Amino acid sequence: MRRATEFFRTQVSTEGGYLWRYSEDLSDREGEGTATDTMSWVQPPGTPSVGMVFLTAYESTGDSYYLDAARDAAYALVRGQLRSGGWDYRIEFDPDRRQRYSYRVDPNPRQSARNVSTLDDNNTQAAARLLMRVDRALDFKDEKIHEAAQFALSAILDVQYPNGAWPQRFTAPPDAAKFPVKKACYPEYWSWTFPGRDYKSFYTFNDSSIADTIDIMLEAFDIYGKPEYRAAAEKAGDFIILAQMPEPQPAWAQQYNAQMQPAWARKFEPAAITGGESQGVMRILLTLYRETGRKKYLKPLPRAIEYLRRSRLPDGRLARFYELKTNKPLYLTRGDYKVTYSDADMPTHYSFKQSNGVEAIATEYERLKSLDTAKLKQPSKATPPRITRSLAVRAKAAIDSLDDQGRWVEKGKMRKDADNASARRIIDCSTFISNMRTLSAYLAAAR
Repeated sequence: MRRATEFFRTQVSTEGGYLWRYSEDLSDREGEGTATDTMSWVQPPGTPSVGMVFLTAYESTGDSYYLDAARDAAYALVRGQLRSGGWDYRIEFDPDRRQRYSYRVDPNPRQSARNVSTLDDNNTQAAARLLMRVDRALDFKDEKIHEAAQFALSAILDVQYPNGAWPQRFTAPPDAAKFPVKKACYPEYWSWTFPGRDYKSFYTFNDSSIADTIDIMLEAFDIYGKPEYRAAAEKAGDFIILAQMPEPQPAWAQQYNAQMQPAWARKFEPAAITGGESQGVMRILLTLYRETGRKKYLKPLPRAIEYLRRSRLPDGRLARFYELKTNKPLYLTRGDYKVTYSDADMPTHYSFKQSNGVEAIATEYERLKSLDTAKLKQPSKATPPRITRSLAVRAKAAIDSLDDQGRWVEKGKMRKDADNASARRIIDCSTFISNMRTLSAYLAAAR
């Protein structure tokens, strides 16, 4: 594990930050898009995810080398924090290209510099989480990390809408007058034609955006004890209650406009009820109930559970999208993205059919409902970690696959490779993270 970390810190890292994937010789690099050797990525499994696994290694070993590696990743995030308070998907370290962004640590940004923070894909949330956890591990004594974490959390508070929602992206707090507090409703008419309008300010559940933000607010309360963080999480829970659609589809949309109507986002995300994000919304309601004991967070669940049960596809899965009011599953066609009822020609880059976890949600709902609220947050008896056969097998596989340079190299493809290109040898941050977690778990159990 030490050899793997040394390779990542000394050979793979850019200014303490990380991307997603590298060619074996590190000449080709990428995050969600192609990257250069002066970039790191924020969006998981980038810098925050790698930094988090260093923290896990530190916790399992007590070796400060891993804490230093996590601190390096946190410093990379400090250098990538925007003046708006959050993060873009990537961080640029080249002095000239950095001028395109309004980074807080850099003086006198250009007026045109990019200052858009994103809550999409657990981006700003993951960065804030690593800063908070490193801050705690350092006993809140590192001024740069502590201040950056506090600034990010303050920004998240400031951009929360009056109804408790958050946008997908932000540059400044919203004009409250433009976002009245309303209950969700169906539009009189909705179009099957992509409108092409800007959706960044919409109230956004898509890709677990609001759920991830609630999680970060609850964790911020646990770490710093400031009541405004917990209040923000509860206010977002109140938004979820408002956003539950009326019958005949008492679930949730991916995103809503200011009138609380389901709305289009990207060209393959129509105004619809979602069988995907609705499940994540239901899970975060369960989390809020566990944290607060407030039964209002359980009330939306029975109707949503029954609705999703009766909306199952023939194969047991759920559609990503259901047409408003008719509840017919909606799909899009490959290439031209036309809305259709047919699943015969779907694009492959997006999941239009979702796994069905409704029964697990229903089971947890019934369990929590039956518990005395006084017992909801009682800590369970900690079970000492133990070395299971599965853990031992996975740890041995991780050790055996580590080469003499401290690398986990595997066969795969990169974005620049042609569709018909053969697989090549790559270094993948997801594999690094997975193997480091396995080895950390084994060491914690061995201790």
